[in-house]
Amino acid sequence: MSLNEFSIIERYFYSLGKRKGVSLGVGDDCAILDIPADKQLVTTVDTLVEARHFPLSCSPGDVAQRALRVNLSDIAAMGAVPHWFTLALTLQTPNEKWLHSFSEALESDALKFDCTLVGGDLTQGPLSITIQVFGTVDKNQAIKRTGLGLGDHIYVTGKLGAAAAAIACFEKSTQPMSLISNKVSEHLHNKFFRPEPRIKEGIILRNIASAAIDISDGLIADLNHILRSKSYGADIEFKLVPYEDFLIDIADKDLIQEWTLTGGDDYELCFTVPEKNIDLLERLIYEKKIHACYIGKVTENPGIRCYDDQGNLLNLGKSGYQHF
Repeated sequence: MSLNEFSIIERYFYSLGKRKGVSLGVGDDCAILDIPADKQLVTTVDTLVEARHFPLSCSPGDVAQRALRVNLSDIAAMGAVPHWFTLALTLQTPNEKWLHSFSEALESDALKFDCTLVGGDLTQGPLSITIQVFGTVDKNQAIKRTGLGLGDHIYVTGKLGAAAAAIACFEKSTQPMSLISNKVSEHLHNKFFRPEPRIKEGIILRNIASAAIDISDGLIADLNHILRSKSYGADIEFKLVPYEDFLIDIADKDLIQEWTLTGGDDYELCFTVPEKNIDLLERLIYEKKIHACYIGKVTENPGIRCYDDQGNLLNLGKSGYQHF
């Protein structure tokens, strides 16, 4: 049977829309969703374009899971819980094998993160994927970028730099994947295509963090988005910024610094915490309920200053990824 818009939707995407909270899902003009009375709706959208946001000739499964997870990361940064998403898929030509792999991987992550496909669009053109995720958060409990205060401590979850290292390997600006051990190569690949959205951490931070953002454009660039809301600045110690240990085996110190501070695509959380909540957060870190590291403080002096082990100011160059 030849593939057209409606047969593609029915065969590959209709089954992803039958979950809780959905009165009407894939197949109608609009989705109808049930929002609890004590919740607020949180929504985000991202577009991924081939050769811009992911390399040419990527596997469809890699593309599908990256597209969903980068959106889930935005939801996590707000302290919200994801529930539903829409998909706008643009393809040059419909290919059954590609569509099967793409939808299978998308369904796997949809089930993993309990997030249901409820609608979207399908059209012809250069490969791009637009996903919009809808989540909920208890009323007035969302973590906003504008909540930070002077003297707040700055933290990041996880470790940084691996996704930027992966991009460098894809572009062969550092050692190509073939020259890196299989274990490291697989880890880099997964860090880029399957970042782990910090949903659990975001929920924990609701009543602890004063502000938060997910690190997509780079630590410095994204931290600056938070700081600019109050015209504040920050002092950061590079030795405290966590990065993947294996990076020292594939790059020099300057490149590691670049990947860690400005590389982007980490999709970890950067968040600020007022002094009154530091003891609670540090206890949660000690109890391994959240994996996060202190890296610096919010200051009155605008701009971000990053210092090396000797207290010298590092030259950051670019702050991070820019779309234009």
